[in-house]
Amino acid sequence: MIRLFRRIFLRNWGLKLFSFLIALVLWITLIPDDKIFDEKILTVRLDVHNIPPGMVLVERPPSNVNIIIRAPKRRIGQFTDANVHAVLDLREALIDVQDYYLNKNMVRTPDGAEIKEIFPPQVKLKLEKYVEEMLEVEPDMIGELPEGLGVVKIDVIPPQIRVRGPESKVNKEDKVRTTPIDISMLTEPTEVEASLILPNPDLRLSSSRTTVKVRILIQEINQKKAPEIKK
Repeated sequence: MIRLFRRIFLRNWGLKLFSFLIALVLWITLIPDDKIFDEKILTVRLDVHNIPPGMVLVERPPSNVNIIIRAPKRRIGQFTDANVHAVLDLREALIDVQDYYLNKNMVRTPDGAEIKEIFPPQVKLKLEKYVEEMLEVEPDMIGELPEGLGVVKIDVIPPQIRVRGPESKVNKEDKVRTTPIDISMLTEPTEVEASLILPNPDLRLSSSRTTVKVRILIQEINQKKAPEIKK
């Protein structure tokens, strides 16, 4: 038996090796390019779509995820983070759910590529209800009036402004302040327009109004006792 194998494999072994190399070269040369595949790792952006009405995203998932992509070797370079991205659809999301699984079907890519893996396989996010509240506007007065004058009344028009934001960020006890109003050069009753500053960066104004009017009533005062300021 051993002699038989030796005869088969060792007889004319040089010719057999040469024939094998020729066959290998022909196979590599003639095989279609589309049949040779390669893989690479891409870091792509993760987009969030379809946040349910009345909800707001207060804790966002990672902005990027990693994927392993498989495609014909001659085309693998065409797939980049510019034309491949992942989409997390929150159409059916619930407030009490924070962990969301990712899968290959969430990856958008040009034709001709296969998504082998996506990681992390799970991301965390947080949704809250969107609420509105009327908050008092408080003018920010800076500086001091010239000697002998005093502020006896301050009117803000409108005195309250409607804001909106995540439920946990809206506090009806908070106040919307104005940009600083310098009274050091005022000598008579004055009305100024001031911009609004929200108490929390997560809040937004509910209307297009971004300013209020502030009326400042000034009059001469008794140096011995200044009148009480009324707001």
